Amino acid sequence: MEKNKQNSQKKFSYRQEFFSFCLGIFVIALLIQILGKAKGNPLVFPDIFEICRAFFRLMITPKTYQCILTTLLHLVTALILSFLAGILTGIAQGASSFLRKTLAPLMIMLRSIPVIVLVVIIMLLTDYSKVPYIASTLVLIPVISEAVCEGFLNIDKDLIDVYRLNSSFSPRILFSVYLPLMTGFLRQAFINTIGMGMKIIVSSEYLVQTKNSLGKAIYSSSYFNDYQDIYAYALIMILTGILLTKLPIFIIKKVTEN
Repeated sequence: MEKNKQNSQKKFSYRQEFFSFCLGIFVIALLIQILGKAKGNPLVFPDIFEICRAFFRLMITPKTYQCILTTLLHLVTALILSFLAGILTGIAQGASSFLRKTLAPLMIMLRSIPVIVLVVIIMLLTDYSKVPYIASTLVLIPVISEAVCEGFLNIDKDLIDVYRLNSSFSPRILFSVYLPLMTGFLRQAFINTIGMGMKIIVSSEYLVQTKNSLGKAIYSSSYFNDYQDIYAYALIMILTGILLTKLPIFIIKKVTEN
């Protein structure tokens, strides 16, 4: 009886969340319509129905999926590299107050530097094809590092003392003790990096003209004044980000419940 009640509450929560999300999309569409009417420029602010037509047209175009795949490969590469570097630097900062203070200026610089400046610097140092994931990796490392460091500092010290009685610090202890205790911080860092990483990568692709990418597609649309396509690509990016954020968490919840 109690289990059925919990399941019904979860279903209601999912429906409420879905309704709220749809309401948010409606508000965005309404704002675009209001801005279009206020500006009086249908070229820059096209009708919402025109944007929807452009969206569905792009969704049945094979090249759109090629662009999405290119951008996703850049994003996945950046996430893997930034999480590896961020976890190592975060644990190092959490374990050592000296390292935390020493690396603080570098982390602040990477987090604060304008993307366009960072992209230009990387363009001068390496091949254009590597710019999107290098730029996004450098910007995402501080986000992950800060979350890991915060999680490390918030671990119950009694639990740390227990494992120290039986073993010294090792990779096995890292993966079996530290990281599981920092799951909440890592999950939040993952959610934050998806949207931020997508924006940085698409901006980088736009600046370096990465072939068959969302950034290049947006550049082409702006060059030909196809603003309805730009809004449609923005919608595709939002939906892709939501899918990448929600799907892994949903799968993990289902696996743990079963």
